[in-house]
Amino acid sequence: MPEQSNDYRVVVFGAGGVGKSSLVLRFVKGTFRESYIPTIEDTYRQVISCDKSICTLQITDTTGSHQFPAMQRLSISKGHAFILVYSITSRQSLEELKPIYEQICQIKGDIESIPIMLVGNKNDENQNREVDSSEGEAMAKKWKCAFMETSAKMNHNVKELFQELLNLEKRRTVSLQIDGKKSKQQKRKEKLKGKCVVM
Repeated sequence: MPEQSNDYRVVVFGAGGVGKSSLVLRFVKGTFRESYIPTIEDTYRQVISCDKSICTLQITDTTGSHQFPAMQRLSISKGHAFILVYSITSRQSLEELKPIYEQICQIKGDIESIPIMLVGNKNDENQNREVDSSEGEAMAKKWKCAFMETSAKMNHNVKELFQELLNLEKRRTVSLQIDGKKSKQQKRKEKLKGKCVVM
């Protein structure tokens, strides 16, 4: 499929097994699977509003392994926004985000204007917690990015995560809400057409 210039590309990074695919699938399809299937790279598309028109949110779910450094670099250079996922049950998974964050800085240069969200997933597994939420917040502050804890399993903060990430985009207005402000003419047309919801 050819790249659309108005695609808004979000890249999801993190160690293997932290729940990157689970978060993306929960957001895009509303589903959750218990079994773990390692990802090489998957791309999902969702229609969103962008500068008062419609564009495609393209979410790239990357591999958790370090075998594909060229793919990682390419994903960073093409990405507009980044979600860095660790599991609150694994301190190691937070440590593994450091080189990825450094690579984003190296490739993107000034990251002040780039939406980056640090995400502590699996917060339904509090009894196995290794990383306190205050540590996640401190890391996010150090990296000058936003922070949120989620649970793909319980569907906690998943939609909020993507909306918050889009809210961080200052170069253009992007939103999960497609309806926005409609002209009277559009409203009249819709009344005539009957109710129609775009999901």
